[in-house]
Amino acid sequence: MKKTIFLLSCFMITAGIFAQNRTIPADTMITTNHFVTINGARISYSANNGMQPVWNEKGKVIATLHYTYYKRTGIKDMSLRPLLISFNGGPGSASVWMQIGYTGPRALNIDSEGYPVQPYGVHENPYSVLDVTDILYVNPVNTGYSRMIPEGEDMEKSKLFFGVNADINYLAEWLNTFVTRHDRWLSPKYLIGESYGGIRVSGLAHRLQENQWMYLNGVILVSPAHMNVMFSDQPLAAAVNLPYFTATAWHHGALPEELQKKDLSEILSEAEEFTINELLPALARGAFIEDQQKQHIAEKISYYSGISIKSVLQLNLNIPTSFFWKELLRDKNGKTLGRLDSRYLGTDKTEAGSSPDYNAEMSAWLDAFTPAINHYMREHLNFRTDLKYYMFGPTHPWSWDTGNSNIRENLRQAMARNPRLRVMFQTGYYDGATTYFSSKYMMWQLDPGGRLKDRLSFRGYRSGHMMYLREEDIKTANEDLRTFIREGAPDGRPAKY
Repeated sequence: MKKTIFLLSCFMITAGIFAQNRTIPADTMITTNHFVTINGARISYSANNGMQPVWNEKGKVIATLHYTYYKRTGIKDMSLRPLLISFNGGPGSASVWMQIGYTGPRALNIDSEGYPVQPYGVHENPYSVLDVTDILYVNPVNTGYSRMIPEGEDMEKSKLFFGVNADINYLAEWLNTFVTRHDRWLSPKYLIGESYGGIRVSGLAHRLQENQWMYLNGVILVSPAHMNVMFSDQPLAAAVNLPYFTATAWHHGALPEELQKKDLSEILSEAEEFTINELLPALARGAFIEDQQKQHIAEKISYYSGISIKSVLQLNLNIPTSFFWKELLRDKNGKTLGRLDSRYLGTDKTEAGSSPDYNAEMSAWLDAFTPAINHYMREHLNFRTDLKYYMFGPTHPWSWDTGNSNIRENLRQAMARNPRLRVMFQTGYYDGATTYFSSKYMMWQLDPGGRLKDRLSFRGYRSGHMMYLREEDIKTANEDLRTFIREGAPDGRPAKY
């Protein structure tokens, strides 16, 4: 593999300094050249791995962000070459998950269902979208190798980074600099965000257009968190979880026989109809629901969730997700369910209790991703530092800015003001943290008038939060993403209603 190193003198500071101060240059870049085979075609690409500063209003460097920028080589007209800008969530999570799990040219060594295997590491990703778009993976402050400068600043400075609005503000400015430095202003641009990254890119779509005058072709929300549901009243938050319960119970064979013998898509349609037409109105009545109706609803919840009627009634028709993860298999095999992917099973100290001891899926994922990304950065991308790679960094306390952050409305405004902008949701049916039906609900409510619905789409997969870890779904999800990007390609038509 041919490697070219830029700004080597900036990066390779004396060993004595690195031995005493575990720091990283604020503005540096290392470039390596590679090949990958995608959908049977061999393509060449460069990987720029480096740090780009964040400046305050006085032009002083206050932080530096670590990024990886993959660019297909041999492209003559970059004005037609899309740029996909990728964020993960947390808040406080690095871009590692989608970089070596989903869209990047190297993919994690895991089994076909997403479980860790040894030896750890990465291999060529035959499903990567690098064939149709260049990709930028960004690590916000205190994720990956990104840090405040100097590191460990006081809480007043952290307010510049650790909050919904603060996060969007500085990242929009940072992206403006990156696009300018790398001459990508003419390129079609797409944002993709997973989990909290869905909130991040929804806000960024609006902020980039309104404050940086950078207009987008598309936004992809992968298993997005939903502020409007998270901070809503209880009946809504409780109701939208039921179809997820149905999917998970079906996967574990915990539903009545007449449901188990049906395909998942069929029973999810039934559960969704019950949720909207019966469950939500019943929960809205609270204590004043009639006893007969309450019994009927409890029986239907039990039917679609695998949880006993007795437990449903004791919980006032509202099954907490933590209870569901502990309860569903309690009397079957005593195992608990994963939070972000309920296909994963855990083992608690006791079978009694109302919630699992730990998140089974996260233990499996960190087992696979952490050694792989540390090795990949160092040995494949030649990015060598003693600085710790933060899988989950210290970004708390986080300001949710609930009084002045309406992310859903910001995304709607971005779409309204840009006739070219399209939005796609990608979610896993077995995700118990950001459930798939809450994504559908958000999509339905994004534009209640229906004027924008022809630019909204939803894709569901038979996996969890990181739906791309299942081999069948990484192929399908990348193809959905590839189609979405191609459909948004420049066609010479003006952006107007």
